[in-house]
Amino acid sequence: MEENAFSDKSVVPDGRTLLKTLGDMGEVWLELRRYVQSNYGPAIEEWKYYGSKSGWTMKLLLPRKNLFFFTALKEGFRLSFVFGDRAVEAILRSDLPKNIIDEVSNAKKYPEGRGLRVEVKDRRAAAAVRELIRIKAEN
Repeated sequence: MEENAFSDKSVVPDGRTLLKTLGDMGEVWLELRRYVQSNYGPAIEEWKYYGSKSGWTMKLLLPRKNLFFFTALKEGFRLSFVFGDRAVEAILRSDLPKNIIDEVSNAKKYPEGRGLRVEVKDRRAAAAVRELIRIKAEN
């Protein structure tokens, strides 16, 4: 997996720097944020530095739910989800790409759920992420 674009602890990411780093995928990120807000209400964005290997990561939260973790990459981003049992069942029944369904199905089950990381480097990946967000928010 590609490394976090924001690894310097002394430089907290801001909106302008983030969009510049994301490149063409900046607009895709903004569209996903608008999708979350228009369908599920205001979301809280919390940036946290997780160490020199992990760098800065944003947690996006809905009022009673941790939606995903966002990691900025050069010319794209990665979203990390944790899905509970109901969400996993919804994913297994969905029309998502087979590789995503297989990854969730084969993911180790922890008390908090099953994890999935998705890199978004094009609009096709963004469509799958939108469906994952919907499933996570509604289950």
